[in-house]
Amino acid sequence: MGDKLDAILVRAGFDRGPWLAIAFGGGIAFWFVLDQAAEWLLALFLSGMTVLGATARWRGNERRTQVLAAVIGLGVFFALGLSCAWTRSALIGAQPLARPVSAMIEGRVLERIEQPAEKRIRLVLATREPGGTRAIKVRINVPIERDLPGLDEGARIRVQARLMPPQPPMLPGSYDFARTAWFQGLAATGSVQGNIELHQKSDRPAPLATLQRSLSDHVRARLDGSPGAIAAAFASGDRGSIARADEEAMRDAGLTHLLSISGLHVSAVIGAAYVLAIRLLALWPWLALRVRLPLVAAGVGALAGIGYTLLTGAEVPTVRSCVGALLILFALALGREPLSLRMVAVTAVAVLAVWPEALAGPSFQMSFAAVVSIVALHGAAPVKAFLALREEGWLAWTTRRAAMLLLTGLVIEVALTPIVLFHFHRAGIYGALANVVAIPLVTFVSMPLIALALVLDLAGAGAPAWWLAGQSLELLLQIAHFTAGQPGAVKLMPQMTGPTFALFVAGGLWLALWRGRARLLSVIPTLAATALLLATPVPDLLISGDGRHVGITGEGEQLLVLRESRSDFAQENLIELAGVAGHPVTLDQWPRARCSRDFCVVTLRRGERDWRILMSRSREIVTERELAAACERVDVVISDRWLPTGCRPSWLKADRRMLSETGGLAISLERQQVTSVADSQGKHGWWRGKAPGPR
Repeated sequence: MGDKLDAILVRAGFDRGPWLAIAFGGGIAFWFVLDQAAEWLLALFLSGMTVLGATARWRGNERRTQVLAAVIGLGVFFALGLSCAWTRSALIGAQPLARPVSAMIEGRVLERIEQPAEKRIRLVLATREPGGTRAIKVRINVPIERDLPGLDEGARIRVQARLMPPQPPMLPGSYDFARTAWFQGLAATGSVQGNIELHQKSDRPAPLATLQRSLSDHVRARLDGSPGAIAAAFASGDRGSIARADEEAMRDAGLTHLLSISGLHVSAVIGAAYVLAIRLLALWPWLALRVRLPLVAAGVGALAGIGYTLLTGAEVPTVRSCVGALLILFALALGREPLSLRMVAVTAVAVLAVWPEALAGPSFQMSFAAVVSIVALHGAAPVKAFLALREEGWLAWTTRRAAMLLLTGLVIEVALTPIVLFHFHRAGIYGALANVVAIPLVTFVSMPLIALALVLDLAGAGAPAWWLAGQSLELLLQIAHFTAGQPGAVKLMPQMTGPTFALFVAGGLWLALWRGRARLLSVIPTLAATALLLATPVPDLLISGDGRHVGITGEGEQLLVLRESRSDFAQENLIELAGVAGHPVTLDQWPRARCSRDFCVVTLRRGERDWRILMSRSREIVTERELAAACERVDVVISDRWLPTGCRPSWLKADRRMLSETGGLAISLERQQVTSVADSQGKHGWWRGKAPGPR
């Protein structure tokens, strides 16, 4: 086996760089997936023993050179990734508040986040735990009408606020804000309950944050409405002014990536700076004859990229793009091949070494999936032959490039679809077609016009450029709304599980990174993942972690809910995880449900039997004898209150006692399968419920 494996690696021209990055990310992923410290230590021990065993067995054996190097590299980088995630969690993670509190707090403003579209601002404060001495960091929402002059970074304030511990996923598969807050160091979030007392104005406001807000305000003052909000996002990274309807249209059209400062925007800025620098410097003969202009232009482009990254908030996608672009500039300056999977691997390791938690988020996954897809596609021999220089007219040249742009868009859409479905449970079908027009529009029209307008504003002559920029952004929004409004533009798929997603990722990475006919083996995990996805049913019952929100699927095209929710967040989660469109219907309006002021009873036909479900609707006192009699007649009881032991349904009692340990539930009645939020949490610091039992 050793001989065969070594021969395979030699024939394939095995490049360890990308696979070392995958091993590093795999170690981080294992830290998230495994439940507790004992399992993390066991994984580290096994990786170390694998490295030592391979070294002891094959050291000095010339026929095992490739295998030994691969095993050592993969084992070491796996251990480094797991250790990096564990260390980051221990250093940054903030223990959340034990329970919701309403208290007067005093603190210093660390960050101010403006969200005009939501009519609020967000303040991140350094303060003390209410009733304790522990220093904590909290984030509070402030209505925009209560904003005060001088309420910037560094100001000291006093305010009555309601604080809550960061919330775990509402349902299995929902967004895990508790995990995000843990790695941001937030112990609580909340909202103000009165006016803010400004004890001390900021004497040294953060210069970059102040510049970012000033630039955003300037852009919105020059362009009204949605075009101004999007232009502000391009110029400063401030997305707080974009209307929800426009964001949803961009998302359903597959154009959301244009709103987040990432590779497209950073590349456009650095590329423009590089081209302008080398063209202008070439006009100076004395300098051109004595200095390598590509090296100087690369330095100018690097400074422009770093400045743009800092100005737009230095988010993970922006930093990732900036690091990758700097590596490309470095390669160009040295005369090396700039676009390679090894460059992508170095960038990935650099980002994950600083922010290992980014691996679990959709932003990192989508960014690198897109980049890997582009590099792998353009590195394939048939594509190189298709794009090779030849004698042809401009029409043939343009047609060839347009066809390649469309193919690239399709490949990116295929690569991103599993990621989008796993995190957002919906994907735009026509995104590739929309991107063929939208990406060139933003890269070569909108962003250059915005930059030109900002420069002309220094002389007060930017109005014509702003008008043209506004027209281009109006066209972008029209493309988004038109694409999102087409029949079948959005595919809902709420039931992708972690193992299914892992198989999709494994198949995609194998296809992108391997060489030769062996890459066709990627079909195996991809087909297996597709079969699992199609075979996984939509849950019949969705129960939130507090027991107040219940969704019932499988009764036609509508989602049945226990009560009308005042929370858009709760309603959106139920609709998303149910995979249905349209407004939900409450049970008291459904003719086949029997509802009183306190309870609802429904009968669901699943498989070969009927299931009777009892759900509580109020907190009024009910006698234990009546409740016990009602519980005996049903299979499942769902309640947001603590039910007495006398309540014994035939199968499941999901009351406040159980839900406080398990979190939200997704239930398949025919399979009698219960999936809980706790199943994916383990004993990580951000989870406050009960850890799952043995697997």
